[in-house]
Amino acid sequence: MSRLDFTPYRRSTVGFDRLFDMLESNVRQGGSDNYPPFNIEKRGDDEYRITLAIAGFRPEDLDITAQQNLLTVTGKKREEAADGEMLHVGIANRGFERRFELADYVRVANADLRDGLLVIDLVREVPEAMKPKKILIGDQKTLNVVDGDKKDDEANAA
Repeated sequence: MSRLDFTPYRRSTVGFDRLFDMLESNVRQGGSDNYPPFNIEKRGDDEYRITLAIAGFRPEDLDITAQQNLLTVTGKKREEAADGEMLHVGIANRGFERRFELADYVRVANADLRDGLLVIDLVREVPEAMKPKKILIGDQKTLNVVDGDKKDDEANAA
């Protein structure tokens, strides 16, 4: 098992401790359980979709919890009596817990269960206060363009 050393990056960055801790934790966990299988899809600049293959689960068997920077999907499989004797069991009949680390300002927009697939739509909504802004130096009066928004500082100075 290889070990990643982020020490050089930790020395030259500020505020990324959580990211480095998460990466190191994932390396330590290594070969974790791959059940249920899932896809992560980027659907736009700020839209994502997680799809989990969970055949046999009903909505009441599932629990989706979104906390700050963490999405947890838990499935509790119910016990059902088989009508006959099982000769081969190839369909997984077990509970699971799948965790997804979310970036800042990512929230769950929707969840839907259809045809054995749990689809969770995510959206990143950066607060207006966190969006980039042009900072003026001293009495600088110019036309500023930030993210396509035009602001005329000369009109504000008048």
